[in-house]
Amino acid sequence: MHPIHDVDAILLLATALSSKRRPAELVEIMAAVELINEAIPSETKLVDAFARLSTHALIGEAGGGFTLTPEGQQIMKGLSRKADTAERIFSIREKLSTYNAAAELAPVVLTVEQLKTAIATHKVSGQGAGKNLLVPKPKPVDTDKHRPGQRQRKPLPAGRRKY
Repeated sequence: MHPIHDVDAILLLATALSSKRRPAELVEIMAAVELINEAIPSETKLVDAFARLSTHALIGEAGGGFTLTPEGQQIMKGLSRKADTAERIFSIREKLSTYNAAAELAPVVLTVEQLKTAIATHKVSGQGAGKNLLVPKPKPVDTDKHRPGQRQRKPLPAGRRKY
């Protein structure tokens, strides 16, 4: 598959993240893209990436959403769980560079307007009172040196110690 862009790898990783149990809606994929990349690429780049990945049979449309095809799942297989996002994207780009599609399929047709509404919906949902489950949990600041749940014993008075 040539040429390979960063947006392709990000979109493939975001689709894998958001479509674990069911096909992901466009809003869910945009939330995952923002989680991975910390910023959403332009709508035209995303439209082109969807077209490229669907033409090469890596992303498919199913049940009103998008999911990885078996070829796409094969590329995502074997990614290191301990690797950070940049290493994962590099690994996906490396696998995409060696990937050759058996046959080209019809591309998934998305418009810039569809992506603009999905991005706007995602941004509005992030401002609401509900929780976005794709956002990582903040780590609490550890002010104490002892572990939580551990009882601290008082030392015995000096006169009662037995030696």
